[in-house]
Amino acid sequence: MIQYLDNIHHKDSKNFFLIAGPCAIEDETMALQIAEHIVKLSDKYNIPYIFKGSFKKANRSRVDSFTGIGDEKALKILKKVGETFNIPTTTDIHENEHAALAAEYVDVLQIPAFLVRQTDLLIAAAETGKAVTLKKGQFLSPEAMKFAVQKVKDSGNDKTAIIERGNSFGYTDLVVDFRGIPTMQQYAPVILDVTHSLQQPNQNSGVTGGRPELIETIAKAGIAVGADGIFIETHPDPSCAKSDGANMLKLDLLDDLLGKLTRVREAIL
Repeated sequence: MIQYLDNIHHKDSKNFFLIAGPCAIEDETMALQIAEHIVKLSDKYNIPYIFKGSFKKANRSRVDSFTGIGDEKALKILKKVGETFNIPTTTDIHENEHAALAAEYVDVLQIPAFLVRQTDLLIAAAETGKAVTLKKGQFLSPEAMKFAVQKVKDSGNDKTAIIERGNSFGYTDLVVDFRGIPTMQQYAPVILDVTHSLQQPNQNSGVTGGRPELIETIAKAGIAVGADGIFIETHPDPSCAKSDGANMLKLDLLDDLLGKLTRVREAIL
């Protein structure tokens, strides 16, 4: 997928690529701060980097949960991040109409896991001509993702990748089946969404829990089995994040993690 992104750096480094940023766009200052920090790390470790931030959170557990600062306002911030650092950006879309809207501001459209079987949404994303990432549903087998990929390709778009984010384990936990990564690589490049794989959904409070202490473990395993990319949500202070703070990586821990993952990558090449 990254070969189609003209503004991505270190494309020929043979390293894994990184999708990282806050769960949601909270304000311009924070988005630029996070992007600047990660851009420096991507240059340090020669990692192709895509900035991620949701312009709208449409799948919250409770009606009083944070959903965004306004669609156009958040999308303009994403565009500013991309232009300021000359890097590609990505955001998730939830409705057919969001595809054309978001495509005006970002380089990659992400289909959420709960919506990856929605044919019209995948077609709308594909028809924008932007690269499309498909999150594997927690309820799907790796083999089932070939049909989601084919929907995008049948719509005339070969710029796609799959994001692994764990499988439902009971009602309140997720487990990553690493066997699925090589299986899905038969259909498209595969990105391991480390932080969402460590979510603990459906908590009694209506706020998703998480196991951030396992981020390094899951990330190392993903690189070791050959994942093409890594997806990590990060924030200067996850305890204050307005969305998914329970499973996010503290921003100042990212340097050490990327250094370790780069060494794992070098060991398996």
